Amino acid sequence: MAVPDRLVPLLAQFDFARQRLTDRMSGPVMDSGNGTDVEVGPMTDAEYLWEPVPDCWSVRRRTDGPGPRATVLTGVGGWGRDATPPPHPTPPPFTTIAWRLSHLSELLALRADHTNGSHSLTRDDYRISGDAASAVAAFESAAGSWRKALLSVDDAALDTVGYSTYPHGSDPEDLFLETVWWVNQELLHHGAEVALLRDLHRLHRRDA
Repeated sequence: MAVPDRLVPLLAQFDFARQRLTDRMSGPVMDSGNGTDVEVGPMTDAEYLWEPVPDCWSVRRRTDGPGPRATVLTGVGGWGRDATPPPHPTPPPFTTIAWRLSHLSELLALRADHTNGSHSLTRDDYRISGDAASAVAAFESAAGSWRKALLSVDDAALDTVGYSTYPHGSDPEDLFLETVWWVNQELLHHGAEVALLRDLHRLHRRDA
């Protein structure tokens, strides 16, 4: 199926942001932004779980229970992500790389399922990663599933309200083209947050 013209720039933006984040987390080099390669090592478990300020939200072993101001650990498996039913805490808790990356990967995987999959997965079905390597692999898998979903749509789908039935967002009320745009901005801003936290962790270790 040919990619609809309106989807082409959004797909290119997604591919760029996905590759840049993957390189930033995995190395051995990343694009500095001007085409210059900068050496970067793979993200460690210490970085992934680093809590730079008190009372962070993160991912935690289920046996340890939720973190400060959280009431539940979402997901399935031995690890879960700090959360609470609405209304959420104010001000919002600061979140670790682990929290942000698992959130991003979950939304990619679930939106893919609610676009061209079973239309049944929920947060309770998503397996949370407790280590960096598994989390990066989960992100790549989820991003690949979302890209596959994008390649399955035509112009009519882009103009369909509720083409994605993802239950944790406004997808059922939005044109699918708007959902695609929203996913890109989620990838861009969470990818930037992960990159910044990696830089801060490197400087924190140097000054410790």
